Amino acid sequence: MTGKLFGGATVAAMLALGLQPAFAQQAVKIGFVSTFSGPQAAIGEDMRRSVDLAVEHLGGKMGGKPIQIIYEDDQFKPDVGKQRSEKLVEQDKANFIAGYIWSNVLLASLKTVADEGDTIMISANAGPSQIAGELCNKNFFSTSWQNDQTPMAMGEYLNQKGVKNLYLVGPNYAAGKDMLAGLKRTYKGKIVGEDYTKWPDQLDFSAELTKIGAAKPDGIFIFYPGAHGVQFVKQWAQAGLNKTVPLYQVFSIDAITLPQQGDLALGTLGAQEWVNDLPNDQNKRYVEDFKKKYNVYPSYYGAQSYDAIMLIASAVEALKGDLSNKDKVRAEMKKANFKSLRGDFKFGNNNFPVENFYIQETVKDPQGLMTVKTIATAVTAAKDPFADKCPMK
Repeated sequence: MTGKLFGGATVAAMLALGLQPAFAQQAVKIGFVSTFSGPQAAIGEDMRRSVDLAVEHLGGKMGGKPIQIIYEDDQFKPDVGKQRSEKLVEQDKANFIAGYIWSNVLLASLKTVADEGDTIMISANAGPSQIAGELCNKNFFSTSWQNDQTPMAMGEYLNQKGVKNLYLVGPNYAAGKDMLAGLKRTYKGKIVGEDYTKWPDQLDFSAELTKIGAAKPDGIFIFYPGAHGVQFVKQWAQAGLNKTVPLYQVFSIDAITLPQQGDLALGTLGAQEWVNDLPNDQNKRYVEDFKKKYNVYPSYYGAQSYDAIMLIASAVEALKGDLSNKDKVRAEMKKANFKSLRGDFKFGNNNFPVENFYIQETVKDPQGLMTVKTIATAVTAAKDPFADKCPMK
């Protein structure tokens, strides 16, 4: 995928003067790795739309320099993600590399970008426990969460709600294991069953749903992003369990999946650190402009990607575009001096956010669009459970 270069009038003027090489050196280059093909491409597209909107809101510049976004498709594969990350570091000489939906792709790319490439890396979604703990890195920052945190918030809420037992189902890879472990960190009820399904190939959950039906739990807890979440919700309803076993979820019902899940998802509850109705001005502008531009609601994937660009911009602006001193760039990134869509934003010692988590319910808005709304605050100023294992101060 080719890069996008903003600031068109400046480009035209400089090309006329024959100054293309100097201009290229002056652009702030941001590589963005996500999934833009295959069954999970809708997530990558939501992230891309939000990155483009952030660049638009910035007027196409940071610190007086034009912004160049170089999008790369990881094809939903760790080895491809690593290759694309290497290309951004070695060939494109990106100043920053952001994106990363999947924990296994992020883990495969960390050494290449943050260590060998000494390039600042911003996860706009994936939050594997390893990077929050022992593998924390001065060049790694997150604008999302550590994987355990969102399900931990759901566990706290289910305790308050009095749900006595649960059946857990998730995919058998790094994030799936973290998510179910996170729920078990806080949930005090009984786990009556726990299944890990093949990832990413398995899209038929009939065997798991049969076991759930036999166990008759008070609820099901799932983590299935994108297309997998669509399939699980549809099959949950087809099995008739939507009438007998409530579904609780993280990252499985959202602005991307709801057009396909439709009314089947109404009333389901999830947890998240960002919801589209958070009442700060920056968020209101983002959601309004996104809906106006694309005729749909943005998702948390998009919100986290927007925040990643604004975090980068805060550092570039503070340094007036001079990115030559990496220590200064990292110091400015650490300050997180930007208006986050979730309101107040600060980093813990491991460069993961310390933040609130909310409970959201699936509803229809006044125009009939499927969306989610905030119904409760599950936890406030939450620090992830692996921060103490990170040697950074």
